Amino acid sequence: MKRTVPLIIAIIAGFVLLIANFIPYAEGWGLKAQEWFNILAVGAMILGGGNLVKLHLIKISGQRKGWGYSAVTIGCFVGTLIFGLFKIGVHPNEIYPNVGWSGYYLEGGSGLWWIYQHMIVPLTSMMFAMLAFYVATAAFRAFRAKNTEATLLLVTAGVVLLGQTYAGVWLFEGWLPESMQWLRFDHLTEWVMNIPNTGGTRAITIGIALGVVATSLRILLGVDRSYLGQD
Repeated sequence: MKRTVPLIIAIIAGFVLLIANFIPYAEGWGLKAQEWFNILAVGAMILGGGNLVKLHLIKISGQRKGWGYSAVTIGCFVGTLIFGLFKIGVHPNEIYPNVGWSGYYLEGGSGLWWIYQHMIVPLTSMMFAMLAFYVATAAFRAFRAKNTEATLLLVTAGVVLLGQTYAGVWLFEGWLPESMQWLRFDHLTEWVMNIPNTGGTRAITIGIALGVVATSLRILLGVDRSYLGQD
């Protein structure tokens, strides 16, 4: 029962959502299935939060390596949860002025808004700033001209990089004949992005779509049962 019932539910829900996209009469079935999905997602979030607290509490109680980070994680999680659930700093909605919790939870100046603006946004910016250095080092290793393919990749990347800056325009400005203006880095960059890059992106998108279709059919037909915890 632990495997058969979830398998039947997944197959029925999958086919209902599939049929709802092609048959107007069954559109309401798809909406109902999505409502149930939202309800289950809330339950999954509660279980996930409880599991997060449990794992970090075990790490703190055992004084394992890095337990201080676990304490910070639990403190931030509980604090954010309190600010969000109780809408601390949120003013009542103008339509319902007598209902204290009727305001928008991310209202400007509220506690959750402050956490987002002064903690989440700076941390996200820092992560992207660090990511730029990782990308630069990875590009340095990948763009070594070891063979023909690597050389082509290096030349194309150099053209695109120069075409995105003023230097790519300035290098040929003033002395390149009108008939050879297409050799400017900004024009070459536009050609690379619009033709080869677009063609490659479409090919990858088609491959992803075919993979999604194949995986979905395997799940709908009960062939792939990995989500049940077995191969």
